[in-house]
Amino acid sequence: MIARYTREEMGRVWSDANKFARWLDVELAATETLAEAGQVPKESAAAIRARAKVDVARILELESRVKHDVIAFTMAVGESIGDPSAARWLHYGLTSNDVVDTAQALLVRDASRPIEAALVKFGDVLAKRAQEFRHTPQIGRTHGIHAEPITFGLKIANWFAENERNQQRFRDAAAQMAVGKISGAVGNASHLGPDMEERICQRLGLHVAPVASQVIQRDRHAHYLSSLALIAATLEKIALEIRHLQRTEVREAEEPFGGEQRGSSAMPHKRNPVTSEQICGLARLVRSNLIAAFENVALWHERDISHSSVERVILPDSTILVDYMLAKMTAIVADMRVFPERMQRNLELTHGLVYSGQLLQDLVEKGMPRDDAYKAVQENAMAAWESDSNFRERVAGDARITKYLDAKALAQAFDLQRQLRHVDAIFARVFAEKAPGKSAAGSAGKK
Repeated sequence: MIARYTREEMGRVWSDANKFARWLDVELAATETLAEAGQVPKESAAAIRARAKVDVARILELESRVKHDVIAFTMAVGESIGDPSAARWLHYGLTSNDVVDTAQALLVRDASRPIEAALVKFGDVLAKRAQEFRHTPQIGRTHGIHAEPITFGLKIANWFAENERNQQRFRDAAAQMAVGKISGAVGNASHLGPDMEERICQRLGLHVAPVASQVIQRDRHAHYLSSLALIAATLEKIALEIRHLQRTEVREAEEPFGGEQRGSSAMPHKRNPVTSEQICGLARLVRSNLIAAFENVALWHERDISHSSVERVILPDSTILVDYMLAKMTAIVADMRVFPERMQRNLELTHGLVYSGQLLQDLVEKGMPRDDAYKAVQENAMAAWESDSNFRERVAGDARITKYLDAKALAQAFDLQRQLRHVDAIFARVFAEKAPGKSAAGSAGKK
């Protein structure tokens, strides 16, 4: 991934130096575990631990000649050990993918930690802003058209709940990736045995894959990439919403705009939602990587190498991008400007049309046949829409409607707070709030 989207911590995870260091971690864990079992001389294992070094330049130089990265790695590390009698026990009983796949589990674990922390931080920001705008009225839109009133806090609560699901999905996917395999060239553990495999993986803090071929099966990787793609999709969803709300004719919210930031080389007045647009674009890349991850599941027999080149791209790029996108979206939501007055003005833009559903329901409750009620309400609504006139005044003058609803009942049909009276109950479900007068036990388990 290009440096533009690579944050420092995640960049270190996927550096060549860290990759080879993780390969060496696997080699050392194997050698020392085998030494404890008496299968490798203890003095050789100690010498390998003390002297083995990673020299990235030397590994790459050797790879250019031998055309095999793991062989180049073992050659370079063997040179650093110096003593041939000790170095000969490096990589003992292992095949290349025992090292590569097990080390990859360590790299994915390294990459998952900042993402998980970022998801938690993003959730905290969403919770704070949802509470801030819990009771800020806003028009809800379906198909891009005014529908019924909501609150801006309710919209953000939806984002929060989705982020919570993303956290759970990501933790599960990351846990399924935290497995190693030391079962040899075809997965039959013929050289070291299942016991040694489990002990080596345990030494690395990994579970052991119960069964593998030469590689850990790639359904795990597809699941992991799927969780990343879902995170990216959520961030795109939020970014797209902010872009719509920032449109000039809407202007209910806007992403932060720096003091020295400039929006256009030609139009000095522009304040464009460029970061939100960037997030929408990057989400496409993460999604496209998921397709490649699914195509990696099917390999020839006990393995081929078609997945390897793909994963050199999609694992670093997807984690790097999601890490970047989470940081950017957290900053946007934390400092997003919100305009409650504009929300109120837009809510009132259609002169009461957004209460047509409540009016229809109230008429039915009072005894008016539903189809008759729908026709009466719709006729007044369409006339008000076409003439840009007051919907409430029109229905107040329609005898078909006033036959069932008096002035007080009509006022209730157009009552904003009636529309929003359950917002607190929804928040209690989303944020597991304890209702007044209820014990902690009574509210336990609500999510």
